Amino acid sequence: MAELKEQDQTHQTLQEVNQALDDGRFVHVRRLLQSMEPEDVADLLEASPPKERQVLWQLTDPEFYGEILEELAEDVKDGIAAKMDVETLAAATEGMDTDDAAYVLRSLPDGKSQEILAQLDDQERHKIETALGYPEDTAGGMMSTDVVTIRSDIDVDVVLRYLRIRGEIPESTDSLYVVDPNEYLIGCISLATLLTSQPDEQIADIMGTADEAIPTDMKDNDIASLFERRDWVSAPVVDENNRLVGRITIDDVVDIIREDGEHSIMTMAGMDEEQDTFAPVFISARRRSIWLGVNILAALAAASVSNMFEGTLERMASIAVLMTIVPSMGGVAGNQTIAIMIRGLAVGHIGDTNTRFLLYREAAVGLLNGLLWALIIGTIVYFWKGEIELSLIIAAAMITNLIMAGIAGVSIPLVLKRLNIDPALAGGMALTTVTDVVGLSVFLGLATIFM
Repeated sequence: MAELKEQDQTHQTLQEVNQALDDGRFVHVRRLLQSMEPEDVADLLEASPPKERQVLWQLTDPEFYGEILEELAEDVKDGIAAKMDVETLAAATEGMDTDDAAYVLRSLPDGKSQEILAQLDDQERHKIETALGYPEDTAGGMMSTDVVTIRSDIDVDVVLRYLRIRGEIPESTDSLYVVDPNEYLIGCISLATLLTSQPDEQIADIMGTADEAIPTDMKDNDIASLFERRDWVSAPVVDENNRLVGRITIDDVVDIIREDGEHSIMTMAGMDEEQDTFAPVFISARRRSIWLGVNILAALAAASVSNMFEGTLERMASIAVLMTIVPSMGGVAGNQTIAIMIRGLAVGHIGDTNTRFLLYREAAVGLLNGLLWALIIGTIVYFWKGEIELSLIIAAAMITNLIMAGIAGVSIPLVLKRLNIDPALAGGMALTTVTDVVGLSVFLGLATIFM
């Protein structure tokens, strides 16, 4: 409900802004943007076509560029950053989280990104270059280097005085990390423990272990699973020598979960989950044509099966009428299995030890559903067409195809994963091809033999 209200508010604001732009009331738009939170401005930009988006960006206070860029979807962020001059972009990155600044620089030509880095102070440049040294989808690429560290040989009162002098701590900080003089991670202490301990207690006596520190090469999906299981708010990131290099916070993990959800939805249609809703026509057409080209090959494979039985189809109109039922049922059943498999693979529930059980289970489910719907469709066809042979043929084809759909629904995602192909991207199409080919082959083959 709250999300729907936010969406309604965004559309109302967008309508007000567009009307003001049409009337030439740019000062009013500027004031309106200044009164909005950065994430709301980002929503407004994402909901605007490219021309209006550029005008809105120019009317936005440059002081908030960094915070707004952090909230934008990748395609929109890339498009805006590409049109910004070096000086403005350098100023914006100074106020951004390390991982977001690194992402923006990754999307720019090398020459421009190097110019921006050259304009940053040494400390900021070192932080961003550290993040740039790791792949984007790993802990090193998504970590923040803004971390509060303390020593183990001091007492609680010293730490509290240090925090008061510091004046502020990074957002989503629930723990301080204990390191030795060489920055090796040796423990951590929660703020709750720190505040409830006696002032004269030594940090070494009350700190916890840091056994579950995240290595820099851990993948983002594994990080999200860890946060889910451990109910973490933040976690330290260490290099191969156990030296503390940064931390990951719950807001980063929420972004991973959201992106994975968008990924699952969009890649099933063969599209980029970060694609701008208002992307140019040529770019959108090019991206979609690749998937359409792959799909037409699958469709031709199914059509070639029908062509093999052209003589049967010419002699019996009833078969032509009924031939789409079996592949359709197989496709639906198989996609149900694929959805379960993709979810299981995503959350780490499926491995070598349980795939055989899943294979037998889904084949059995296909058999039971096949028997049920074979009886139903066979009865319908008998009373509809009055041909017992045709009703038995379609019933047999239904059972065969639903069993095959269950087996393929388990096998295809596993095979694709071994080939390092995203099952969400290619699984549905591969399954549809299998169920179409098998369903048509069995149905038309039996009809050719017995009728």
